[in-house]
Amino acid sequence: MRIKYPLLILPFLIFGCGPKKPVPETALESITAEDMKKQIAVLASDDFQGRFPGTAGEEKTINYLVEQYKLIGLKPVSGDSYLQEVPLLRLTSDPSKSLLIKGGKATLSLSSPVDFVGWSSQTSESITIEESELVFAGYGINAPEFGWNDYEDLDVKGKTVLILVNDPGYATSDTSLFNGRAMTIYGRWTYKFEEAARQGARAAIIIHETGAAAYPWSVVVNSWSGSNYSLAGNEIAESDLQMQGWVTTTYAEKIFESAGLDYKKMIASAATRGFRPVSMNLKASVSFSNQAINVLSNNVAGVLPGNKRPGEYIIYTAHWDHFGVNPSLEVDSIFNGALDNATGTAALFELAEAFVSLPERQDRSILFLAVTGEEQGLLGSRFYVSNPLVALNKTVGVINMDALNITGKTRDMAMIGLGMSFLDEFMTGVLEKYGRYATPDPFPEQGGFFRSDHFSFAEAGVPVLYPSSGVDDVERGIEWGKAESDRYIAEHYHKPSDNYNPDEWRFDGMIDDIRVFFETGYLLSKTDEFPGWKPGSPYRHLREEMMK
Repeated sequence: MRIKYPLLILPFLIFGCGPKKPVPETALESITAEDMKKQIAVLASDDFQGRFPGTAGEEKTINYLVEQYKLIGLKPVSGDSYLQEVPLLRLTSDPSKSLLIKGGKATLSLSSPVDFVGWSSQTSESITIEESELVFAGYGINAPEFGWNDYEDLDVKGKTVLILVNDPGYATSDTSLFNGRAMTIYGRWTYKFEEAARQGARAAIIIHETGAAAYPWSVVVNSWSGSNYSLAGNEIAESDLQMQGWVTTTYAEKIFESAGLDYKKMIASAATRGFRPVSMNLKASVSFSNQAINVLSNNVAGVLPGNKRPGEYIIYTAHWDHFGVNPSLEVDSIFNGALDNATGTAALFELAEAFVSLPERQDRSILFLAVTGEEQGLLGSRFYVSNPLVALNKTVGVINMDALNITGKTRDMAMIGLGMSFLDEFMTGVLEKYGRYATPDPFPEQGGFFRSDHFSFAEAGVPVLYPSSGVDDVERGIEWGKAESDRYIAEHYHKPSDNYNPDEWRFDGMIDDIRVFFETGYLLSKTDEFPGWKPGSPYRHLREEMMK
């Protein structure tokens, strides 16, 4: 095997990265809108009850996935099961909790989920935080490579940290701070809670701001006010962090006002080098019941063995899960997750059928992996990379699909993480063949690279591709495309209204994109290269160690 590095990429750029023979048309023609419509209609139907892990909705979903894999002709990776059990901890806290803030100009009582949302990753039946000192810890970041540590010389043991979402570069647009407007991993809520736990905090509360978080408050409520999952034995569960939470901007401003602090000045100060955390001279208290149940969820994996190098794998991933049912909602209580991510899951079937329809079997094996728990923090993919079904150093690359194009044909395709690995050349070459072009993430401030399952593989060192919908709409242009993306997030993202709507959805752009995904995987299956990470990528050393 060979890892592709700068000198090795030149022949591909000059002569193209395709096999000598063209991609068989029969495989491309097998990817159809009619098939996608049928599969999405099933996966996003009320019968599947929102595909929440550990429920009857999961059982129905994984049974359907296995049934489809068998019909297509995929094989189990090992043994006779298509399922990989993923041990999860299901945590359900009392939804009627209130957070009391005392010691300032006014006593504040925040109601859940209107003013704040809080939950615990602990297994205790009762969570009590009593008069915990409240500290404003800026962005809650400890990033040595950026010369930034909001926790420097700060002891937060037993205290509640109030922190900002995203990172300083977003707030200032200063390219010398982190990655400027483009979010880094330090801007993600997952990191902030994990760092607070490492620092010994009693509770961690993120201030929600729609632009910085990349979604409105309703997404916070729908995502975290019900049951939440974590991997069994996770870092936070074994720490002293008793509660993670979010607070609205409105109530954050009230908290700062009660502490006699100017909210705008404080958050501006937090985005400057030299910021030091501020004790707010306030006490936070909250108490709620907490139920912890061990649940076995499942990743679903099927493989199409390669003809010449069956021990080398290309993985297509998509998450099958969504948010299930919220009985407190009166009109529509089911989170069907049609776009997010019945589309990506259905694409797994179409891609598998395309490979099966090849007149000559591809050289490398193709693994189709539908993972659980993405919406809860990439849990299924994180478990997979710790317990891989095929060796990671035999995994050529991962192509992840999450929320496909439903608005129509685009000239571009957004490649989230473009420029990080030599896998890019395979997909950009296919796009050029069709007269299309690749663009980096059009919304870098949203941190898309860290928000879907490819990231779990990247963190483990495996090169990844995360193609996403383009915004340069063939008929209506870029501004319209960006506006449609914003509209979906505002109106449907993580809401019951993410339903399959065949009268409004357009499939021509989606089919174009899936065919690009197929051809990219096909090209990877016909080469003997292992394309590596490019110089400067934080994951390159992991791949190099893995491949030794």
